[in-house]
Amino acid sequence: MIRTLALLLALLCLAACTGAPVKNKPPAGAGSASAHRPGERGTGYPERITGARPDKPGEYTAGGLYRPGVPDSGPPVPPDISRLPEPVPKAEPRARYGNRSPYTVLGKVYHVLPNAAGYVERGTASWYGTKFHGRATSSLEPYDMYQFTAAHKSLPLPTYARVTNLDNGRSVVVRVNDRGPFHAGRIIDLSYAAAIKLGIHVHGTGRVEVRALTPGEEPPPVSASAPPARESPSIHAPVAGSSGRVWLQVASFGERANAKRLEDRLQDADIRRVDVQKAQAGDRRVYRVRIGPFDSRDAAAAVADKVRALGLGSPAFVTH
Repeated sequence: MIRTLALLLALLCLAACTGAPVKNKPPAGAGSASAHRPGERGTGYPERITGARPDKPGEYTAGGLYRPGVPDSGPPVPPDISRLPEPVPKAEPRARYGNRSPYTVLGKVYHVLPNAAGYVERGTASWYGTKFHGRATSSLEPYDMYQFTAAHKSLPLPTYARVTNLDNGRSVVVRVNDRGPFHAGRIIDLSYAAAIKLGIHVHGTGRVEVRALTPGEEPPPVSASAPPARESPSIHAPVAGSSGRVWLQVASFGERANAKRLEDRLQDADIRRVDVQKAQAGDRRVYRVRIGPFDSRDAAAAVADKVRALGLGSPAFVTH
């Protein structure tokens, strides 16, 4: 009997030594500052994506779009982005992928800029969401719609840019790591989080200014109501005794590169007969972006409607 009891006690001691210790669970959210950072588990904000989902056969076509017949959308409930930090511009090497120039999508040829210095453009922004969430971007980084990123057709990857909503003055810094949007009349595709920050996620598109940033640069303030750079109104006035042929002047720039970008954008929107004309305005050289000529004002007015639809304002009618 005594031997039996001793054997039982020995077995109980052995089980206690090999059993896993029981730890008291800490209160929810305690013990780590990361519990309060956006993108971390436990905050109600989605975790940051670190790897792209694998492709499936037939989802991509050479020189085409990703699943063009499938609609895109946002999540049922927009996340709270109030504490999501904006990316800070820093020097980065060009991405190994996504910077080939020229490249072709849907039969159109696009060129990547050699650098982003001085890039400023105004036009229409759109956004992309759940359809692409977790898919590989053109730079092969995973697309995370809950981070401040963007897609652009010609800026080098990566590029940091400040995007400002010209209708409400809101702005956000994004890191451009993808190519697009390949829809006529749009200059940038924003992540869903960036669209929320600018307030365009409800309507789907909005008028914006895109300004490339360099590390340490303090960008100038943006006037939400300011129109694109133009010449004085007097140069747009019809010329007396003219032949009656009409041009549309969309904008005028001090640098030819900016005028060329606008020309490319108009042509991408299937607007033809776009021309960059060098001229003198007072003591400075300017580059006018004009469309035409048209045989009548009515014909020019129809194209002017297309220009306004791109978010570029009303072009001036010029008669020679």
